[in-house]
Amino acid sequence: MFDTKIAIVLRSDLQSWQKLNVTAFLTSGLAGQYPEIIGEPYRDRAGNVYNALSVQPIIVLSADEESMATIHRRSLERGVISSLFIEEMFKTGHDAANRAMFSEFAPDDAKVVGIALRADKKIVDKITKGASMHG
Repeated sequence: MFDTKIAIVLRSDLQSWQKLNVTAFLTSGLAGQYPEIIGEPYRDRAGNVYNALSVQPIIVLSADEESMATIHRRSLERGVISSLFIEEMFKTGHDAANRAMFSEFAPDDAKVVGIALRADKKIVDKITKGASMHG
């Protein structure tokens, strides 16, 4: 049904609140990069209007720290623009502070805790190889 695939990969050692927080942030990055993934608003039988949601399924995967670094590297090598959340961003409290903290790291020293990407299905599968279904 879709030529593309959306995947979010979370580092497996995160606490539950961190996984949820990172997933929310990464998803918002995808919606900003690809506004076409957002459908029409939802309406219930009573006529109440709700926010539009993604028209495409999103798979959530899990990987250890080493695999996260590999997935990050693969996404860069393939030129796939991703949403990325690094460990140090948990210490900040707003967008400007997040971006300032993020800018202090390079791919070789970033402690990636989450990455989200959308690309051709086969490319996403190659990039996320080694990650498993989040459980």
